[in-house]
This record gives sequence, structure tokens and C-alpha cells, in this order.
Amino acid sequence: MRAVRYAHLIWPVSDNISTLIRAAMFATGLMVFDPATVTLGTLAAMTGYASRFWQPIMNLSNIMNNFINNIAYLERIFETLDEPVTVTDKEGAAELGEITGQVSFNDVSFGYEKGNDVIEHISFDVKAGESVALFGPTGAGKSTIVSLISRFYNIDRDSITVDGVDISDVTLRSLRTQMGIMLQDSFIFCGTILDNIRYSKLDATDEEVVRAAKTVCADQFISLMRKGYNTEVNERGSKLSGGEKQLISFARTLLSDPKILVLDEATSSIDAKTEALLQQGIAELLKGRTSFIIAHRLSTIRNCDRIMYIDDKGIRESGSHDELMAKKGAYYELYTSQSA
Repeated sequence: MRAVRYAHLIWPVSDNISTLIRAAMFATGLMVFDPATVTLGTLAAMTGYASRFWQPIMNLSNIMNNFINNIAYLERIFETLDEPVTVTDKEGAAELGEITGQVSFNDVSFGYEKGNDVIEHISFDVKAGESVALFGPTGAGKSTIVSLISRFYNIDRDSITVDGVDISDVTLRSLRTQMGIMLQDSFIFCGTILDNIRYSKLDATDEEVVRAAKTVCADQFISLMRKGYNTEVNERGSKLSGGEKQLISFARTLLSDPKILVLDEATSSIDAKTEALLQQGIAELLKGRTSFIIAHRLSTIRNCDRIMYIDDKGIRESGSHDELMAKKGAYYELYTSQSA
């Protein structure tokens, strides 16, 4: 706000001073006007010179405005850079060897603010290769659970284990290189579509990239482009639709061949027709991998091995689709309301 006030103050002040100076020159010239010594042309030339003199000062005032605004931006940038890193490798952290994907939560409670827990006393075990859907109302803590598995946040008490090893005792790199995470907002880098898919596995061949794209149905729209996989895209994918960006991210995730897969609203921007084609690709993506799927579309989660209904800071219901429908509890009510 201070920068805005300066920006709105400097330019009018300098412009008004320039106008007053020229007005004073006209007034003085008219007072002493003598055709023999000071002609009208001389007076006009002097005011023109004054305008030319003042123009660089006006430009400097605009530069000053930009400088003040940039200082305000830099202040925010440096605040971010100076923010201390809270999630790091602990001293003596070990390398996590190749995993099968067994995940356990042991009485885990967590809150982004101290004294205000988002989840409380959550415990569950997921077998290697099992697909688990996290379902429930917005703000119930579904994304929090998968963020803790990825160790985006530290937990002060209790533990989360992968293959029986506490994730807080291993290096972040050895954990996250074996995980594939696909979020709702799919980031596209400036470059070719081929390079965007290959980003998750830089040594992948072109054939591996194309195979991954075909598996998740991305090859259909990529092949229609003039240059195919060598088509250049802008940063954040301004040339692509939301669904196309997500399909590219699906291919990127599949190419990395993760042992643990996290899909957080990964099909939110895909239309019903594309999603129907993608179901087979998702099945291939989940095959042999421990997967956690967050989605509000019931068609995406009903085929999962287990569905956990998250609400009231905990797991309210857990079971397969048929088991939860038979219970006629919270999941049944939400499912029937969506079907209606």
C-alpha cells in the first residue's frame, strides 16, 4: 500500500510542477512582452525547451515508481527465501532401500497450527499393492494424510512407517524417489511434450515415453498435434486444456514407475468421456502399486480395494464399496445423493 501511495503521488507532483513552470514562463513572457526584444516565437521556443528539460525528470519519476514497486516485490521474495526449512533429513538418516509399498499409520495426530489438529488418532495398515480411496467432505483431512505419507510435514508424535521403517528416520530423497504424486494442479514446463513426460525419468527412451502416454490415453490427442510429441508448449501449458495437462501428468507419473502412488483429485479436469477411456489406464497405473486416491467422483474410487470415509478428524468408515453400501452409513448417504 505504501508503494501504491508513492506511485500515485510522484507522477502528479512532477507533472504539476512541469505545468506550473510553463505557465509561469507564459505569464512572465506576456508581462515583459516586447516585439522588438521578445517575440511570440521566442516565448514558444523557451516553453518548448522547458518541456524537453522536464521530460527526463518525468521519466525518472516513472522509474522511481517501478523501483518502489519492485522493492515491495523483492521484500516478499526474500521473506520466502528466508523462511526456515522445517522438513529436512535428520542427523544420521539412513537410505530407504527398495520398498514393496506397505504403509502404516500408528495413532497419528497432526495439525498445521499447534493445538488445532486436523486429524486425530488415525491408525491403519495398507498392504503392498493395495489401492485405498480417501473419501469424504472438503476439509476433512484427506490431502493431509497423503501429505504426511510424502513427508511434506513433520509429525511430533506417533509414527508413519513404510515397510516397517519410520519415514522420519530415512532420507527424503530415498523416500520420494519411490513415490509418484499427482495433484489436481498439473504443472507443465516450457518445452516439448516429450520432455514434459520424460521429466520424471530423465534417462527414459522415446519408446518408453510413448508407451506411458498410450497407457493413460494421452497418445490420442498428442498424435493429432502437428508435431506430435515434439510439439512445443508454454510454461503452465497455456496451449493445452485442463484435461490434456492432467493426462500428460498421468503419463509422467506412470513413467517413473513408483512403488507408492498418490492421486489427489487427479481426474477433476477430465470430462466424463475421457475419464471412461482413462479408467483402463488408471487400472494399469495402479497394478502392483500401493496407491492412495483422493477423488469426489465415485466412479474413480468404487473399484478400489478399500475406501476410507474421512470425517470428524478421523476414519469414520472403512471397507470395500459393497461393504460400505451394505452398512448404509455416511458413505451410503453420500453415494446415493451423488447418484441421484
